[in-house]
Amino acid sequence: MVLKLIILATLTFITSCASQPPAEISDYYQAETSKPYDDVLAELEIAISEHNFRITGHSRVGKVIRNRGTTGFPDYDTIQFCNLTHAKEMLLMSPHAIQYMPCNVVTYVYEGKTIVKIHLLPTNTDNPKLNQFYGKINVMLKAIVDFSVEE
Repeated sequence: MVLKLIILATLTFITSCASQPPAEISDYYQAETSKPYDDVLAELEIAISEHNFRITGHSRVGKVIRNRGTTGFPDYDTIQFCNLTHAKEMLLMSPHAIQYMPCNVVTYVYEGKTIVKIHLLPTNTDNPKLNQFYGKINVMLKAIVDFSVEE
């Protein structure tokens, strides 16, 4: 079962890396903190909820690898979340917007810091209304990351 979850998480990650249409370029937003890792995860859950999103999945990749016998393996987590009202609005503007759902935030430790990274939505599509909507969502996504690393 654990192997199936790891394979599913890997396939999801790989497909999320698929190339985008040339007209769309999206970026990542990243912040770091020296706060304890578990505190950052707890703050992420609070921030996600306070922005009216619901967590749809949480993959504890590092923990699962440790549980399979790799002692000392670092923490790596991905949290997927969505707001169905926003999802509906996006999909009505463009059925291709499904490629950005659900939102996904990752956390991991690198060089003694907890890194929080989120994929932002592209604001350079051929649809100005969608670009504006994506811009508003990106503000929320950045606020979620910022809240989680605030010391």
